[in-house]
Amino acid sequence: MNVSAIDWAAVADGAAAVLVLVGAALCLTASIGLLRFRDVPARLHAATKPQVLGLLLVCLALALSLRTWPVVAAIVPVVLIQLATAPLSAHMIGRAAYRNGTLDERGLYVDELREARETPPAG
Repeated sequence: MNVSAIDWAAVADGAAAVLVLVGAALCLTASIGLLRFRDVPARLHAATKPQVLGLLLVCLALALSLRTWPVVAAIVPVVLIQLATAPLSAHMIGRAAYRNGTLDERGLYVDELREARETPPAG
């Protein structure tokens, strides 16, 4: 087959379709994990890791499918904001669950916050 005869637009569209399906599957597993997992750390893991990767794959598929610079310029802030806010919000929710006592402390291997909680603040 001649390399110049390859239709690169069709290849990009096929790759975009695969990326959308994989991204949607990751988002679906994230939502199932939120419903099925029982404790806060497992739910936070399900809410952040596959969801962020699924969104990244869908955004990449959108950029591959539309192939214009304005689309890429609109997608980049979405991805950056998602990458910045998902870990931060998960950290804050986990910290609040620890403080409220809704976190199962027996499941923690290392409890780094116990010393900070038991020691009074200096000053």
